[in-house]
Amino acid sequence: MSWQIAAWILLGGSTVLLFIGMPVALTFISINIIGAWLYMGGEIGLMQLARNSVSSVAAFSLTPIPLFVLMGEVLFHTGLALKVIDGIERLITRVPGRLAVVAVVAGTVFSAISGSTIATTAMLGSLMLPVMLSRGYHPRIATGPIMAIGAVDMLIPPSALTVLLGSLSGISISKLLIGGVMPGIILSVAFVLWIVVRVRITPSWAPSDTGERRTGWARWSLFVAYVLPTLSIFGVVVGALAAGWATPTECAALGSFATMLLAMLYRRLTWEAVVKSLKGTAAISGMILFIILGATTFAQILSFSGASNGLVELITGHGLSTGMIVLGMMLMLIFLGIFVDQISMMMITLPIFMPIVGVLGIDPVWFGVMFLICMQLGLLLPPHGLLLMTMRGVAPPSVSMGTIFIAVVPYVVMSLLLLGVVFFVPGIATWLPKMLG
Repeated sequence: MSWQIAAWILLGGSTVLLFIGMPVALTFISINIIGAWLYMGGEIGLMQLARNSVSSVAAFSLTPIPLFVLMGEVLFHTGLALKVIDGIERLITRVPGRLAVVAVVAGTVFSAISGSTIATTAMLGSLMLPVMLSRGYHPRIATGPIMAIGAVDMLIPPSALTVLLGSLSGISISKLLIGGVMPGIILSVAFVLWIVVRVRITPSWAPSDTGERRTGWARWSLFVAYVLPTLSIFGVVVGALAAGWATPTECAALGSFATMLLAMLYRRLTWEAVVKSLKGTAAISGMILFIILGATTFAQILSFSGASNGLVELITGHGLSTGMIVLGMMLMLIFLGIFVDQISMMMITLPIFMPIVGVLGIDPVWFGVMFLICMQLGLLLPPHGLLLMTMRGVAPPSVSMGTIFIAVVPYVVMSLLLLGVVFFVPGIATWLPKMLG
C-alpha cells in the first residue's frame, strides 16, 4: 500500500471525522485502531497501540498540565481574582475606555497565574461585561478586549497548552514557555493602545468613566495587598524555570503550592473552594489526557505507514525556500483554526510539521512560538472560535453573535501582525530563552 493511500486514510480520515463533529479523543482512537490494524500487524498492532496509550498518559512531562490548571482554579474559586481586578481598577484612571483597559491589564495578570484561557474569558466576561454595558460602553469595545486578552493566556506562562505542545512536538518546554512571554506582552500593549485610539476616534463608544477618585494609600492599598503578591506567583514559576533551578514540573508544583499558600494567608482557602478547584482541575486535565491517550500513537502509525516520510519529501523536494515552507505551515494552521480546536490542530499537523522542522534545521523555539500564536488566533476566529462561544455564553441576550464576531476582528488583525513580525524578526521569540540559557 502506497504512502499516499496511507496519508489519505490517516490524515484525511481524522480530518473528516473532526469536521463532522466527532469528539477529538474518539476521532483519534478510531483512526488509530484502523491504522494499527492495517500497518502494524493486525492484532499485534492493536496490543502495541494499547501499551503506547497507557504509557503516554503516564509521561512525566505532562505533569505540569493539571498543576498549572489548579493555579487558576484556586484563584477563581477563592475570590482572589476579584480582588486583583479591584486593585487594578483603582490604579487606572483618566484613560479613554478605562474599563476595557482594566479588562486587558487584569487579563494579562491572570495570564501570568492561570493556565486556562476559557476560565479567564468566562470570569472577566461575567464580571466586567455587565458593568461596561450598564455604563453605556458599545458592545464591541466591551466584548472584544475580554475575548482577545483571554487568548493571550496561551502565550504567557503558565500555559497548559504550551506544555502540551512542547511535550508532543519535542520542543523544550522550558524554552517554549519563556519564548511566549515577549509576544504575549507585545499583544497586551497593542490591545491597550488600540482601545485608547478607538475611543478617541469615537468617544461615544466609551462614555467618560474616571472611576472613583482615590489618592495616596487608598489608591494603592489593594494593588500592594493583592496584585503584587499574586504576581509573585509568576515570579516563582518563571524565575525558577529561567534560572534552571527547577524543571517545568517542579515549577508547576511550586506555583500550585504558592497559590494555595497565598489563599491560605488571606483566609480564603475554604474546604468548599478546595473541592471546586480540584473538581475543575480534574475535569479539564482529564479531558486533555484522554485526548492525548487517543492521539498518542497517531504519529507512530503515520511514520510506520511511510506517510510521514513521503509527505516530508514531497514538501521539501519542490525547491521552496525555508521561509516559504514555514509560511505555508502557518497558513495551514490558521485555516485549521477556523474549523477545529487547538488540540486537534496539534494532533493533525505536528506529525508532519516537526520532521520538516528537523530536516530544514528550523529553530524549534521560533517555530513553536509561531505555532502558539496561530493557536491563539484559532481561539478568536469565527465561526467556531472557542472564546467566541464562551463570550456568547456569558453575554446578555442583547449582545448578538454578529456583534461578537465583528468585535474580535481588530484583535485578530493585531495577532496576525504579531505573527508576521515574529516571522521576520525571530529574536522576539528566541531572545529571552537564549539570554536566560
